[in-house]
Amino acid sequence: MLKLKQWGIVSLVGAGFLPLAQAADQFDDNRWYVAPFASFVNTGGDRHAADGWGGGVGVGKMIDKHFNAELKAFYEGFGGDNGPWDLVGGTADLQYYFFRDKFSPYAVVGLGGMNTCASANCGVGFIGEAGVGASYEVNDHLLIRSDVRYRYNNNLNAHVQAGTDEFHDMTVNLGVVIPFGDKPKYVARSETRMEIAPVTAAKVDCSKLDADADGVNDCLDKCPGTIKGAMVDAKGCAVRLILRGQHFKYDSAELSLNAKELLDGVARDLMAFPQKNEIEVQGHASSEGTDSYNMKLSERRAHSVVEYLKMKGVTNKLSAKGYGETQPIADNATEAGKSENRRVELIWIEE
Repeated sequence: MLKLKQWGIVSLVGAGFLPLAQAADQFDDNRWYVAPFASFVNTGGDRHAADGWGGGVGVGKMIDKHFNAELKAFYEGFGGDNGPWDLVGGTADLQYYFFRDKFSPYAVVGLGGMNTCASANCGVGFIGEAGVGASYEVNDHLLIRSDVRYRYNNNLNAHVQAGTDEFHDMTVNLGVVIPFGDKPKYVARSETRMEIAPVTAAKVDCSKLDADADGVNDCLDKCPGTIKGAMVDAKGCAVRLILRGQHFKYDSAELSLNAKELLDGVARDLMAFPQKNEIEVQGHASSEGTDSYNMKLSERRAHSVVEYLKMKGVTNKLSAKGYGETQPIADNATEAGKSENRRVELIWIEE
């Protein structure tokens, strides 16, 4: 039987990752990689053996935003009542990533075979593994990875251990992932209107075109690729963007999934079409609660937006400021008005 403490560790780790699962940005990294690792083996009671250590290496491929496929080979050794144990085996693993980010939790299953020797008794059997883990991206060419796995081993009547051919162990693996080649970069694409005209047609008049639909024609537009929904000046450069909707969890500065998806698009546009002005991120609140509480909450929410945009690679100088309930844009006497007043605004500061 697998020891109770092993089940406890697997359960706790799995439960800890579930709240983190959420939608991620589009993932287009499909590189091959090599993954050396070290292992700690917590043996089940049916082996009558001590805990031990081992290591191995995996070779795999990132398939899409959720899946990795990997072939893994390993060696593990430990002492026991039958003398020293030596385990040599390999598995074909499938990893499911809940989302891909700097910190990426995953679940894994693996099937394979293992040669087991307890002193002079040896036998080849089947193994199946299941567990949870996470990777942490140090840079584009190196990730740290760890997982904890339950392993079932059936030695198929080899009688390596008297009384049973079934074994239950837990392994804890820690290693690195080294992808081959450069990580694909996100390339923003802007829609360009094209008109096919005869060779004899007159030159297109830019004063009648507005490629980014910001209300300023292409002849005068000094900031092509304006963020959708932003208010612009006479030169077509963004001066104000109001983020509407349910952006934060109730009475919290934690960004909602809807807010993260919206800010991902804002970050991509800011990097693809850099307008190097300073941006003030303003937090605003409705009239519910006290003035002082709303002021502090709006400040914390503005800081959350600033930190998220920085994490996504925005290089503009960003500052956060809370205005509480001092600048309503709708009537706080209605629920619809309160919802309008709970907002975040990006204000471009003129240089």
